[in-house]
Amino acid sequence: MTAISGTVVSTEEREADTEPVPELRRDEGAILDAYSRTVTQVAERLLGSVASLRVGSSARRAVGSGSAVVISADGLLVTSAHVVDGASSGTASFSNGEEAEIEVVGADRLSDLAVVRAAGDGYRPAPLGDADELKVGQLVVAIGNPFGFAGSVSAGVVSALGRSLLASAGNATRLVGDVIQTDAALHPGNSGGALATSAAEVVGINTAVVGPGVGQGLGMAVPVNTVTRAIIGALAAGRRVRRAHLGVGGGSRALPRSVAESIGYERGIEVVSVVAGSPAAEAGLRTRDVLVSLDGAAVRDVRDLQRLLTESYIGRRASLGFVRDRALHHVEVICTELSA
Repeated sequence: MTAISGTVVSTEEREADTEPVPELRRDEGAILDAYSRTVTQVAERLLGSVASLRVGSSARRAVGSGSAVVISADGLLVTSAHVVDGASSGTASFSNGEEAEIEVVGADRLSDLAVVRAAGDGYRPAPLGDADELKVGQLVVAIGNPFGFAGSVSAGVVSALGRSLLASAGNATRLVGDVIQTDAALHPGNSGGALATSAAEVVGINTAVVGPGVGQGLGMAVPVNTVTRAIIGALAAGRRVRRAHLGVGGGSRALPRSVAESIGYERGIEVVSVVAGSPAAEAGLRTRDVLVSLDGAAVRDVRDLQRLLTESYIGRRASLGFVRDRALHHVEVICTELSA
């Protein structure tokens, strides 16, 4: 025993007080430091490539705002279609304090993507990644301008993949498929901003915030992948995005075991409605048929079908596989163009 200032302290207690910090605490600190460095590096790489947008007003629409991501040195930026809806021009503000006038090059409401061009050149494009390679739980960083606060950064993880959002344009409606769900903090004004990986590659364009009563703290982003790159390319070239139209409505359904074993997958799209006069109606499809393929490509759900129904199928003969009365059938169909 040892007396210190009138207090008796045992040797065991004194040794316990001087024990080194447990190894686990050091590891936790190292992990947090690595996480912080990663988010900081992503922010440093991308802040100059994300702009704050203010779009002009018209007689029927007030001034709006959002974010946009630079994709070319000569001033092309991608944003959300709803950010620029009803506008033809506006202003882009960057983190270095510079501003540039913008014009809307093209917008596609059925994917909620748009392309604008900023005056001048010498911009810093963000590297684009592939959302198809994302994993649930992966770190992502959101950069945008929530509530008009330019250059805001938040981090989180990929909460889920393959979500869908309903988009509409005129009389046409479509599910935006493969949407990324994240818990990175998103707020109004983040729309059109970047969702990036730890490698500072943009894999999503933030599009929607899910609010109270639906899923507090969840945000959605349109993926950057082969399909959306083609849409962005068409918009950048000033072309309208064209899609093929089959004329059915439905949802995913399990297939009879015998059919599933013969084709190698377990689900298809049960037809719940057929539009009168549509290609599907002309081909003789009925409600309760289950679609399984288009020209041999698997159709497991609505997203699969929408990915296939590109401009290349407009006016083209295709073989549609479907199940009726527990048997597999094929019919020829000629798709028309989906009109908004």
